[in-house]
Amino acid sequence: MSLVIGILTFILIITSLFLVLVVLMQRAKTDGGMGSAMGGGSMESTFGAETGNVLSGATIKAAVVFFVLSFGLYLAHIYQLKHHDAGDGKLPTITAPAATTPSPAPQPATPAPVESAK
Repeated sequence: MSLVIGILTFILIITSLFLVLVVLMQRAKTDGGMGSAMGGGSMESTFGAETGNVLSGATIKAAVVFFVLSFGLYLAHIYQLKHHDAGDGKLPTITAPAATTPSPAPQPATPAPVESAK
């Protein structure tokens, strides 16, 4: 299970880096800012007039993948926590039985000897 969690974590890191880059490459509404510094102008020559639509679609798809992977990793960690092996090196916890107070021993039912008056 930990191998799957490791692979999903790696994919999540790659997806988050891609998401950051795609968001930074988008052109702002005022045609300035980080979008033009990160190659927003060259993106127009690559994708044509539909640059905004391509980058918006990539952002939406990357965000969906990011949230699905995050939720999947959360569930995997919960599953791993609840189903961990007993041989993980921890000592078992033993609960002591409840302390009981001993009841007094019953008195024998023999009558007490009567002393004779002399």
